[in-house]
Amino acid sequence: MMLQRSISMLSACKTSSPPKFHIPFTRNHSLLILTTWSFTTRGNSYSPNSNKFRTFGTAAAIADDRKRSDADTFFAEESVSWASLGVSDGISRALSNVGLHRPSLVQAVCIPSILSGTDVVVAAETGSGKTHGYLIPLIDKLCRMSAVSESDLDDQKLKKHRQLSLVLCPNVMLCEQVVRMANSLCGDTGEPLLRVAAICGRQGLPFKEPDIIVSTPVALLNYLYATDTEQCRRADFIHGVKYVVFDEADLLLCGSFQNQVIRLINMLRFDEKQLSRTRSADSCEQDLNSDALKVTDTEDEDYPRTDSNAKEDEDTDENSNFENTETKSGFTNRKDWRRVRKIYERSKQYIFVAATLPVNGKKTAGGVLKRMFPDANWVSGNYLHCHNPRLEQRWIEVTTDSQVDALINAVNDGLNSSVDSSSGIVRTMVFANTVEAVEAVAKILMGAGVECSRFHSDVSPEERTRNLVGFQQKGGVFVCTDAASRGLDIPHVSHVIQAEFASSAVDFLHRVGRTARAGQPGLVTSLYTEANHELVSAVRQAEKLGLTMEKAFSRKRSFRNKLKKRAGFSKSSNAPSIHSGVPA
Repeated sequence: MMLQRSISMLSACKTSSPPKFHIPFTRNHSLLILTTWSFTTRGNSYSPNSNKFRTFGTAAAIADDRKRSDADTFFAEESVSWASLGVSDGISRALSNVGLHRPSLVQAVCIPSILSGTDVVVAAETGSGKTHGYLIPLIDKLCRMSAVSESDLDDQKLKKHRQLSLVLCPNVMLCEQVVRMANSLCGDTGEPLLRVAAICGRQGLPFKEPDIIVSTPVALLNYLYATDTEQCRRADFIHGVKYVVFDEADLLLCGSFQNQVIRLINMLRFDEKQLSRTRSADSCEQDLNSDALKVTDTEDEDYPRTDSNAKEDEDTDENSNFENTETKSGFTNRKDWRRVRKIYERSKQYIFVAATLPVNGKKTAGGVLKRMFPDANWVSGNYLHCHNPRLEQRWIEVTTDSQVDALINAVNDGLNSSVDSSSGIVRTMVFANTVEAVEAVAKILMGAGVECSRFHSDVSPEERTRNLVGFQQKGGVFVCTDAASRGLDIPHVSHVIQAEFASSAVDFLHRVGRTARAGQPGLVTSLYTEANHELVSAVRQAEKLGLTMEKAFSRKRSFRNKLKKRAGFSKSSNAPSIHSGVPA
């Protein structure tokens, strides 16, 4: 009875309906490498109002890929090598040394695009190799530039000529993962090819002049403002950034991160315009006050502005450090400046990476990107918003009375049958929607004799890291909220269980993406109740027909009302609702 009362908290799931996503898939697999895109390269004029055709690249057609083996749905053709993509010999050797002998399908498309210098949007399914897809070309660019600079420039000019790559991530653990992946690429001497540093929390740089900085938006703004009140470092830093990556772009461009990210983009774009203005004698007819020549967070009216309060997982109170430090620029003639700033010479490259990227609607992440970066090239993965053919899915409808038994049976089945053949280790992830639900599930499993570790926002960062490392190295059962569903690369997760069904199609895609990664097979067991029926039906229908989850991503009010009605019916029953719990 105690177990049943505990698990009754899992009885209701509130669902939401993100927007639909539609990308035309290229049917010809030969387009993987042979497609010649019309890129807008850095150094050309950029016009935000340009109607230039936006190019889409895709690895192959879904229907064709279903006929191929599991490995072939992940890796590019054997004839495709790192060198054929334009990667240098030194980096190719570094990749081989860490076991990356062949590029994935997504990497084979996005690496040449990033090396070309154009702005790129990489929208591909989880586990498709996106992180290395942007790290490899950026490291290649910086290594080539470093070799040229060191041979041709003296120390003073080298410092001024230095180029920096910035990677923005939504949380600290993803930042640390990106740093580890970049540092794993070493040269012939065994040292990392580049200096990579993370700015997380309130800490500064661990060493001077890194080549790649990985940070969360709040931590970076604190670094630029709270520790640099005289703006000396800020101008040099913004001017030195030449490549900017937004990892988990859909999360960064919407919701609680949007204010900070748009502010950073405006600062970077303003620096581009200033540099373009100083380079062009014809565009210097209108004078700016001396204050305007400083890098500030002057708003660009072409880009969206929100009034929502910004929060972040790591330190939500950090916003106070920079909220009141804005510096307003004074222009001699603001209207004249607005006329000339529409067209300017580009000097930075922007790369956006996401596993889910809705485009329908002005406020969706894809809609924002289409307005802000109309000339960007879009690279789409095979199974973006689609069912992964390497993934086996089991659907179990449960009630309050049957949910405990179904959960325990699913965990035991996975432990008995989902052992990784290469290491003999089994890894099972169990998802719930709130902190309280995770604690209830962990209590139930331990009561049934199943050892497990927990991962949610109420667990200290140190314990979270310890539990995650233990799960990566030793396997077992990992009970978590959606905080563990994005970005974290845990190899060989054989089984994902949804003790509570995801509250949206986006969350569902990220959860199931923890398994069947990098060409490996995987199993997902989803427990769902009557309250989840509409969302589950939309997801299963898309899977059955081999379509994207457009209905589940729908923003239509009628679909949202159905979901709310279902949730309301569940709440009116005797089963307690989980929505009063603390979110992940």
